[in-house]
Amino acid sequence: MENGPAVFAAVVFLLFGAALLFWAGACALYRAPVAEGVRPAVAVPVTLLTAGVFLALGLWCLARL
Repeated sequence: MENGPAVFAAVVFLLFGAALLFWAGACALYRAPVAEGVRPAVAVPVTLLTAGVFLALGLWCLARL
């Protein structure tokens, strides 16, 4: 019974992490602001770190199956 919620959580974490990684990369490529009112030197690494954390959480959820 616990496999269903674990798979759902893993998919949500992986999709959000991948989308955040893609969005941050696209913003950095086009020199667009990643976060409103935040310096790009701070916003890009924090966003990439957050995306990495979500991807790691998704992989951790899948490894727990």
